[in-house]
Amino acid sequence: MASDSVFAVPTPRSPHTPAGPVLTTIYSFPSLEPLRFDQYPPSHLNLPLRRDILHRAVIYEGDKTRQGTASTKWRDEIHGSGRKMRPQKGTGMARIGDKKSPSIKGGGIAFGPKPRDFSTKLPRKMYDLAWRTALSYRYRKGELIVVEDDLDIESAESSYLRSVLNAHRWGHADGRCLMVTDSPRGNLFEAFEAAGEHGRALTRDDVDVKNLLELGRVVIEKAALDGILRDHESDLVKRQHRTRVPA
Repeated sequence: MASDSVFAVPTPRSPHTPAGPVLTTIYSFPSLEPLRFDQYPPSHLNLPLRRDILHRAVIYEGDKTRQGTASTKWRDEIHGSGRKMRPQKGTGMARIGDKKSPSIKGGGIAFGPKPRDFSTKLPRKMYDLAWRTALSYRYRKGELIVVEDDLDIESAESSYLRSVLNAHRWGHADGRCLMVTDSPRGNLFEAFEAAGEHGRALTRDDVDVKNLLELGRVVIEKAALDGILRDHESDLVKRQHRTRVPA
C-alpha cells in the first residue's frame, strides 16, 4: 500500500490569486501511485466557496426526492350516513353532527395532508455552478482524489475493501469516503454493500451535490470527473445572439 507521502495532493491555487490552470495528480488504484498530472480550467476546480449556492442546491435535490404521497380523508370522503347522531338540544351534551365529524374517532381528518408536489425550482446555471463549487471545495481541501478509469478492487470480499480503506485512512475512523465511477464496478459495489460503514460507491449518474459534501473525501475516476464537469457547465456557455436580418 502507498505511504502518506504518496497520497499527498499538490496544493492548489488560492481562489484569490490570478486565474490559471489547476494541476491535478492522477493516481492508480488501489496502490495510489502517481501516474501523471492533468490540468483543469480554474472555472472547474478553483471556484470560491459559496455556501448560499450549495445550500440552495442541496435543498433543491432534497425537495425532488420527497414523494408527497401522504393522504388523509376529509369528512365528505368517509363512507357512512350523514344522519345527525343525537338531537341538537336536550341531552346535556355538546352538539355534534354526523359520525363523519373530525371530532369523533373514525371520522374525517381536519386539514390533513393530501398528495402534493414538493419539488422546487432552481435555475440550471446556478445548479451547475453548485456542482463545480462543491468539487472545488473538495479539491482545495485535498479531499478530491482523481484516479485512473478503473476504480475497482481484485476481490468482492468486504475484508479486502476494509484493508484498502484503512491503509489509506479512508475508513470510518477518518470520515469515510465516496467513490464515484463512470460505470458500475462489480467487485467494488458488492464489497461496499457489506462495508457501508466505511463509505459509498456510486456511478456518475447517481451522484448529486449533497453526496459530494457529506462524506470525508471523494475518490473519483477521471472519466467520471470529466463527465460531471461536461454536464454542468451551462453557466460558462455564452449565448449567441442571433442577428436579425432586415426584410
